[in-house]
Amino acid sequence: MPDLSYREAVRDAMSEAMRRDEDVFIMGEDIAEMGGSMGVTQGMLDEFGPERVRNCPISEMAIVGAGIGAAVAGMRPIVEIMYQDFTTLAMEQIVNQAAKHRYMSGGQIKVPLTIRTQGGAGWSPGAQHAQQLEAWFVHVPGLKVVFPSTPGDVRGLLWSSIYDDNPVIFFEHRLLYPLREDVPEKLEPIPLGKARIVREGEDVTVIATGPLVQRSLAAAVQAEEEGISVEILDPRTLQPLDEEALVASVKKTSRYVVAHEAVTRMGWGAEVAALVQEKAFDYLDAPVERVGAKFTPLPFAPVMEEFIIPHAKDVLAAVKRTVGKQ
Repeated sequence: MPDLSYREAVRDAMSEAMRRDEDVFIMGEDIAEMGGSMGVTQGMLDEFGPERVRNCPISEMAIVGAGIGAAVAGMRPIVEIMYQDFTTLAMEQIVNQAAKHRYMSGGQIKVPLTIRTQGGAGWSPGAQHAQQLEAWFVHVPGLKVVFPSTPGDVRGLLWSSIYDDNPVIFFEHRLLYPLREDVPEKLEPIPLGKARIVREGEDVTVIATGPLVQRSLAAAVQAEEEGISVEILDPRTLQPLDEEALVASVKKTSRYVVAHEAVTRMGWGAEVAALVQEKAFDYLDAPVERVGAKFTPLPFAPVMEEFIIPHAKDVLAAVKRTVGKQ
């Protein structure tokens, strides 16, 4: 089993798809000679050439619009938006065009477009380069939203996203790129909409996304030392959401914590909390706890950024509240 980083796993999925299928190509800002702002596409220009690894002008609306056109015409483009903050500049194309064409055409038009983007805090990029905006996109019918937390998951889910006939917003987190693990030699697609139990537990379920999966694992180890057994569920796909796995876990543990890096107010975790209340209320022994960033733009100052975003200790505190130990 090869050892791959998260960054290498993203590159591997795209490269393998491009080797097998001439309809797959990638486009974005500085993705060719530079290899992307995070080095994800390094070396791909040499293998596939400038026709299939296409540098674009600094216009997110134009990049996504061109991707939609190529997808509607029968290709399977992968569009990279350098930072997810800049999806704001392409919202009309994403929300009113990509997400609507298949429905408004009665299924006659497919939009197999994958929009890759990255972001996240933890390295002091400031308020315009580190937002987590997944809640915006799960609110839009017609879009699928994916947020893998491991190299194996990012490789398998990206492959499935490329070959889905609907537009997919594919989130990556900047701090996850160096993360390494053994992955299968053969690339195995992972179906969209299937959660993964990262850690079995009995007392509390933590459903976590992105880097909060790793922080929740650290919290679970600490909780175990205090006699609390924590189950960790990684949804992997935020839309469609694996509601069956989510509800089954809360029926098992009777307590629930939702953890993400995005701000807590109106975040994706609020929808999960509402879903648990609706479908598993009789099984709950405590209110659902939410862990997320404080409601403020992210500051540049490292000490302030650390204060704003959630850490393992915040997950641990939420876990302990659900069992009455804090």
